[in-house]
Amino acid sequence: MSAFDYKACLEKMTHYPGVYQMFDADGALIYVGKARDLKKRLSSYFNKQPDSAKARALVKQIEDINVAVTRTEAEALLLECNLIKQYKPRYNVVLRDDKSYPYLYLSSEDKYPRLSFYRGAKSGSGRYFGPYASAKSARRALNLTQKLFKIRQCDDAFFKNRARPCLQYQIKRCTAPCVGLVEDRVYQADVKHTVMFLEGRNEEVIKELTAPMQKAADALDYERAAQYRDQVISLRKIQENQYITAPKGEVDSVACYMESGSACIQVFFVRGGLNLGNKAFFPRHTQNLSEEQVLNAFVAQYYLGNSRDRRLPLEILLSHKIADSGVLVDLLSGRKGKTVKIKHRHRGERRKWIEMALNNAEIALKTRLSSKERYSERLESLRTALSLADPIERIECFDISHAGGEATVASCVVFDNEGAARSDYRKFNIKEVAAGDDYAAMAQAFERRYARLKKEEGKLPDLILIDGGKGQINRIKTTVEELQLDEITLLGVAKGRGRKPGLEKLIFSDGKGELNLPANSSALHLIQEVRDEAHRFAVTGHRRQRNQRRKKSILEEVEGIGIKRRRELIRFFGGLQGVERAGMEELAKVPGINKNLARKIYDTFHGDEL
Repeated sequence: MSAFDYKACLEKMTHYPGVYQMFDADGALIYVGKARDLKKRLSSYFNKQPDSAKARALVKQIEDINVAVTRTEAEALLLECNLIKQYKPRYNVVLRDDKSYPYLYLSSEDKYPRLSFYRGAKSGSGRYFGPYASAKSARRALNLTQKLFKIRQCDDAFFKNRARPCLQYQIKRCTAPCVGLVEDRVYQADVKHTVMFLEGRNEEVIKELTAPMQKAADALDYERAAQYRDQVISLRKIQENQYITAPKGEVDSVACYMESGSACIQVFFVRGGLNLGNKAFFPRHTQNLSEEQVLNAFVAQYYLGNSRDRRLPLEILLSHKIADSGVLVDLLSGRKGKTVKIKHRHRGERRKWIEMALNNAEIALKTRLSSKERYSERLESLRTALSLADPIERIECFDISHAGGEATVASCVVFDNEGAARSDYRKFNIKEVAAGDDYAAMAQAFERRYARLKKEEGKLPDLILIDGGKGQINRIKTTVEELQLDEITLLGVAKGRGRKPGLEKLIFSDGKGELNLPANSSALHLIQEVRDEAHRFAVTGHRRQRNQRRKKSILEEVEGIGIKRRRELIRFFGGLQGVERAGMEELAKVPGINKNLARKIYDTFHGDEL
C-alpha cells in the first residue's frame, strides 16, 4: 500500500461526478479515471485489496490525487478522454491513432462539382463520403466513380484556365465541362448518380439509367444508348464483385481480441451496404484487463477524441458489452444530431460481421505477437554482439540527406522494444552550415536533439547509431562529452566495400575499435533496418524541403514586386524563363514596372553585370 494519506484525501472527497488524476512521487501523471461518484470510486482503491496486479502496482505508486468535478457523468467521460489523449498516462489504456482518415469530397456547391480524394478536417461546404480504411481503398473508389460517371477531378485553378480538353477527356475519365463539351443537365445528372453510387444506392442508379438508355435507343441515338448500357453493365459487375451482404446504413463493427496481455481491436466501416475496409488498432497498457475493459476505453477515446475527423455512424456493433454505453449513446447522438445505437447482442448478418471482425483481430494480434517475439530476440542478439551489459530498449539513428548541399536535412528515427516508434521521429533542417559539410550537419542535429532531451528530461536511448564512419564519430564525440552522454553506446555504421549490404563496419566511439558482423547475423539485420529507415526519413524530409524552396519564385525576393506585378510579368513574358531572358528595356514595358524596378529585377537574375 502506498504511503499516501488516502484517509485524509477521502475524508474531504465529494460525491459529485468527475475525473481524478493520480500522480507518483516524481509528480508524473500515472492514471486518469472518471467516476459517477468520486468518493465511492476512489474509496474502492484503498478500502480493499485491488483485484488485479495492475491496480495493486498503481496504488503503491500514488503520492497525490487531483480531482475535477463535472456536472454530469457524460462531461466526466469527455474530460477523461481528452486527458488520456494529451498525457498518455502509463496505467491507462492508450489508443495510438493519430492519423486522419481519407474521404471522397464532392464540392457540391460549384456549378460543375469536383470529386476528389480528401484527408483532414471537414471544413468545406460540400459532401464527404467515407471514412475509408486506407488511402488505397479511397483512391480505388475514386477511380471507379470517375470511370462510371466522368466527374471532374482537377482543382479549380486548373479547371478555370483550360482552353482545350485535358488528357482526362481523351481517356474518357471526364466530360470536359471546363470547355463546355457537356450540357449542364447531363453533368448534374452524373453528379446525382455519383452521390447515389457512393451512398450504396446502386439499384436506384441502374433504374435511373435504364429509362434514358431505352429512350436513346428508340431515338436511334445508339452511341448514347451504348454509354448508358456500359454504365449499367459496370454497376452490375460492381454489385457482384464489390458488394457483400452487410448491414444497411452507416455501421461500424468493432471487435476486441486479447492474448498474453496484449489486445487488438478491429474496426470495419460499412456505409450503405458497402464494406469500405477495416483497420487494426493495438492499444497500450492492456495487461490484466478484460476485453470488456479494453473495448470500453477504446470506444470512448476513438469516437470522442477532439481531433476525430471521422463521420460518426448511426450504429456501432460491439463484440462485448461495455460499461459506458448509455453515456456514450447520449454524447454521440448529440454530436451526430441523430440517435446513435450501440449494440453488443447480434443475430443474422450482424453476428457474421462481428465474427469476421473478431477473426481478423485474432489473426492480426497473433501475427503481431509473433513479430514482437522475433524482434525481442533480435534486440537480445544485438546486445550480445555489442557485448553490452544492459538490455537495449531504445535505439536512435541519425542520417543526413541533401543534393549538392541544397536543403540539407538530418533525420533521427527511434526504435523501442516494440519496433519503430514513429511518433518520436524527428527531422532537423540544418542551418548555417557550409554546403556539403556532412560532419557539421550531423553534429548540429545531434546537439539539437540531445540538448533538448537533457533540458526537458526526455527519454534517452540505450544505443545511438550514426550513418557514417570514423570521421562522423570523432566529430560527434565532443558533443557527447559536453552533454555528458558517456553512458550511452555510440556506434558508427560505415558502408563496406562497394556499399554492399552485409559488409558494414561498426565503429565504436569508446576506442574498442571496429566490429564486422556476419552477413546473416540477426543483429546486423536489425542495424541495417534502423539505418535504412533513417535514410528513408532523411530523404523524404530533404525532398519536401527542396520542393518547398523551389516553389518559391525568385521574383518574391525583389523589393517592390507584389503579387499583381509578378502576375503581370509572368503573363507578359509567358513564364519565369522569359522574365530571366528579358533585358531592362523589355522589363520596363510591362504594366506597373518602371525603370528602377526593371533594374532590380534584372539584377536579381544576373547580379551586377552592368
